[in-house]
Order: sequence, then C-alpha cells, then structure tokens
Amino acid sequence: MLSPHDPHAPPTVAIVACHGQGLFEFGCAVGLFAPVRPELEVAWYTTLLCAAEPGALRMLGSADVQLPHGLESLDRADTIIVPGWRTPAERPPQPLLDALVRAHGRGARIASICSGAFVLAWAGLLDGRSATTHWRLTETLARDFPAITVREDVLYVDTGSIVTSAGSATGMDMMLHLVRKDYGAHVANLVAERLVLAPWRDAERSQRVVRSIPKGEPTRLARLMEWMRRNLREEHSLKSLSEQAALSQRTLQRQFLDATGLSPIDWLIRERVAFARELLETTDRPLHWVAEQAGFGSQESFRRHFRGQTALSPTSYREQHREAAALRGPGC
Repeated sequence: MLSPHDPHAPPTVAIVACHGQGLFEFGCAVGLFAPVRPELEVAWYTTLLCAAEPGALRMLGSADVQLPHGLESLDRADTIIVPGWRTPAERPPQPLLDALVRAHGRGARIASICSGAFVLAWAGLLDGRSATTHWRLTETLARDFPAITVREDVLYVDTGSIVTSAGSATGMDMMLHLVRKDYGAHVANLVAERLVLAPWRDAERSQRVVRSIPKGEPTRLARLMEWMRRNLREEHSLKSLSEQAALSQRTLQRQFLDATGLSPIDWLIRERVAFARELLETTDRPLHWVAEQAGFGSQESFRRHFRGQTALSPTSYREQHREAAALRGPGC
C-alpha cells in the first residue's frame, strides 16, 4: 500500500497491542515487518510498535513489554495491524476504537490477526463486510455482530481497506499477502524464503483439516509438491502425479485435499499462476514465453486460468504492476 503522504516513501506499518496481547501473534507481525531487509533492494516498511493502553503492557504469559509509540502514531500509518484481542466480549478502549475509525476514514489499511477481528468489529469497521477469525470464534463473532458476514472456513478475507485473518499462524499468510500487494510476488516470495514459510497459501483454503494424514504421507506429499514446483513446465496428469508419488490416484486426491484443500491439478494451476505473476513482474518477455515457462499448454489456457486466479488478464496485471512500481520510484 503506497503511502498517501509521499508515494516515494516506504509505507509505514503500525502494530498495535494491548494488555493481554498474545506474544506469538505480535511477534509474527514484528518479525515480518520490522527487520531491515536491504537484500530485497526495495524501500522496505517503516514499522511502529504502538501501545493502545498506557504504561508497560502485561502480555500473555505475564511478560511486561514497553512499546515506544502510542496511539497517536496510528495517525501516520499506512497499514495498521491488530494482532489479537484479549476477550471477545470486552469492548476495547475507546481511544483505540476512535484511532482505528479515524485511520480508516483517511484511507489507511487495517488488518487483524485471529481475535483481533473483534477489535475491528467493536469499532464498526466490519459492518456490511465479509470477515473471518479463528474457527473457534466465528460463531461468537457472527452472533455478537450480525452486521458482519462471517466466513467460517477461510484463511483470510481481503475486502480492500480491511483485511482479517483466521487463527494465529494464518496471520503470516495474510501479511505475506499484504507484502505481495505492496511489492509484488517476487519480493513476497523472497520474504517467505527468509522466514522459511510457504510463499503462498490460497485465502480460500480451509482453516481445518477434517481427516488426519497417515503417518509418513506428509513427507511423501511434500516431496511431490517440491518436484511439481521444479517441473512446472512439464505436462502433468493425475495419473503421472500418482506414479511420481507412488500412490494410487484415489489416495493422492484424498491426501492432497486434506493437506491443501485442493486437488493436485488445482494446486498445480495455482502454482503455475503464482510463478507466472512473478515472471510478469520481473521480465518483459512476451506472454507466450511466460505461458510456456509456467507450464500452460496455450496462451488461451494461460489467460483463462490467470484471470480466474487474479481477476485480471496477464497484460492488465503487468501494466498495474508497472504503474505501482513507477509510483514507488527507483529502489522501491
């Protein structure tokens, strides 16, 4: 998200915490946005750690943490991360709610992790929107805030200026999604690599795995996924993939669905689209070359699947990325 104050300046991210804050969710946000990342060769985020309540914050686990900024810093943030809330039934401090409403009104992007959706709900920012939270809290969110369309079984929901994520670890998926929107797929993939994370998990993936994966199969499946990523250009079928994995087609379908929420072929298409996005951002090569490198059998197939995943044609996607890069300026 480009800074509305100076489109050539790095975006400012404010991570706001209260008493009872979970250290894991807070640490995920800090660990992703706060480190200096010169190896990315972009003007990386400026990060502000903000206390929503005065004094040292008593975090979950009785750790006292003194943050360097207060709520006034939210007035200059381009993106605000709310990494959780202590009790869904408790109304957050009014100064925090006012600051979030004020920030949203001037165009800031606000994102929540897990129970942080309740802070946004108390502020009225989710009314009339789709949103999610941890699967154990979705029923409570829907009951207490009926103006919200609660998505019960997704990883995160992006409605533009408001983004909500499910359980704690899905906050990383959501924040990588924000990086991808701000800097493109190539930078997001590099950040994921440094954090040893999956570069991209589809937002529509289920929060919950219904069936357990038999002992030994996750390693086999992981090896197949890595092999598929290395061989995107090759032609694949359910039969050839099951032979590569030494599994029956039925077992492969079931294991893939349990692990990813997708069939093997759907997962392969999403990986091909993700790779094509990076090629469109980082090269000027023609579309037929991108389609070939990403493993699409024809430009028609490439365009159809790309539009299905991004709602844009490959050409429009490339043009939008170039326009955003031009606004960020050299080195951004």
